[in-house]
Amino acid sequence: MSALLSIKGLHIAAEGEEIVRGMDLEIARGEVHVIMGPNGSGKSTLVNSLMGYPAYSITQGTVSFKGKDLLAMEPHERARAGLFLAFQYPKEIAGVTLRDFLFAAYKAQFSARDPNAKQPSLLTFQQLLLVKAKELAMDPALIDRPVNQGFSGGEKKKAEVLQLSVLEPTLALLDETDSGLDIDALKAVAHGVDSMRSPERSFLLVTHYARILDCITPDYVHVMIDGKIVESGGMEIARKLETDGYAEHSKTE
Repeated sequence: MSALLSIKGLHIAAEGEEIVRGMDLEIARGEVHVIMGPNGSGKSTLVNSLMGYPAYSITQGTVSFKGKDLLAMEPHERARAGLFLAFQYPKEIAGVTLRDFLFAAYKAQFSARDPNAKQPSLLTFQQLLLVKAKELAMDPALIDRPVNQGFSGGEKKKAEVLQLSVLEPTLALLDETDSGLDIDALKAVAHGVDSMRSPERSFLLVTHYARILDCITPDYVHVMIDGKIVESGGMEIARKLETDGYAEHSKTE
């Protein structure tokens, strides 16, 4: 069976500077992969580039998603194909409520999956949204507020996971979803992500710290240094990094 996501020889640059320097990675359906690394190692650049962020340029390499050329797709086409990105720093959208934003995205995904299916009603969607917000221990009042406007850091991250839960992508890219969270918010967010694991859905989680992995057990952990994956394995790598840091890997580069 072919990989859900296959990255081969990927090089990524921004403003003429190469950031990712030859990336190879394969993710099968149902797998959870974690990329750990210090600041500036290329982790966020990678996931943003996979989603089609225009500030980054793919200079070499290939990326296939569900057997198709991901790099040939526009960002909205990647989303409709089942790719999702939870941002490290979620943006505010003034004048658009979280409910309306998610309803529009939900209808677009609904149509992409089955163009002939009857569109869901706003009332049905509202009920779904309230159930999922409760599962995240998220204040339902946030649903009627402009997207991320006035939200705390934890509320913004919960809103990202709420989007993930509603849209049910095939592959979720999570860019430091655990950053800036207190213990309770971290557990709620991690539980929301972990509850979505399935044989058909995969995750690529970017993080600096192993603490979120106490709640989400990955299949593979990769260490990224200076734009390359320098080591791959299981949870033992994350535990070693937690105690020893990245100095050992940096010395070998």
